[in-house]
Amino acid sequence: MTNAFLQVDHLKKEFPAPDGSTLTVFRDVSFEVEKGEFVCIIGHSGCGKSTILNVLAGLDEASGGNVIMNGKEIFGPSLERGVVFQNYSLLPWMSSLRNIMFGVRARWKNWSKAKVQQHSEEYLRLVGLDKAMHNKPSQLSGGMRQRVSIARAFATQPELLLLDEPFGALDALTRGVIQDELLKIWGETRQTVFMITHDVDEAILLSDRILLMSNGPEARVAESVKVDIPRPRTRTGMLDEPAYYRIRNHLIDFLINRSETSKPGDDGWPRVVDPAKDESMDNGAAKSPASATQARTTPSESAKASTL
Repeated sequence: MTNAFLQVDHLKKEFPAPDGSTLTVFRDVSFEVEKGEFVCIIGHSGCGKSTILNVLAGLDEASGGNVIMNGKEIFGPSLERGVVFQNYSLLPWMSSLRNIMFGVRARWKNWSKAKVQQHSEEYLRLVGLDKAMHNKPSQLSGGMRQRVSIARAFATQPELLLLDEPFGALDALTRGVIQDELLKIWGETRQTVFMITHDVDEAILLSDRILLMSNGPEARVAESVKVDIPRPRTRTGMLDEPAYYRIRNHLIDFLINRSETSKPGDDGWPRVVDPAKDESMDNGAAKSPASATQARTTPSESAKASTL
């Protein structure tokens, strides 16, 4: 292993099966995340993505292997690791502002109330909710609640931010707005992010690298795909990048055709792939934005890959 900020080494998770045997959800899962890096992980349902995230958060224990963050092995939850779940997880009796202040106060116990409030208001403004700071969760839309959750997580400035499909329950328009907010905050803070998503385009838009998991049981992280597209990125701007189509084609090909059989390298670590620099992956079709559209997958293929 190297001296990366986050090191996951041969992680394994087993559960007892009803017949008395043992079910291995994943095994020999190894990968690294550098400080300030945004990494997404994709795989079909049942491969153990959320379990991996829960182990990183300290909310679950692995059956084998190690997780090292900043030189220390992870044991149990910590304020150094923030988590955003799909279901918001806000305290319903508190306003948006007080939900964030609750987390900030726990993080910095010696801060004055005025400093806690000022810091919390700053992050509410970053997600565009300064006019709703005194509203309770029941008075907010689903998208607004998730923005509060994201603001709370970033406000505590954890060393590692863990996102478990944070936009999965949102409509497409709201999802796009919050993706933009997330990119804006991450661009300003450069916090280390590990995110689960089922959305290929979301992963390409947000991440520096995408980890691809093979199917379970006994799932593995088979590939580490570089997202070599310049930042800042926008959804429309990516369509002018030939690299976008090569990366997207590679991801969907993995999910549809190779997730059953793909394996990591002989050393157990994921194979590093850079589709953006491999024009053979689209047979030369993506040399220009106009011809790149020919390399796009069909709607039926995209739908199949999104049903994970």
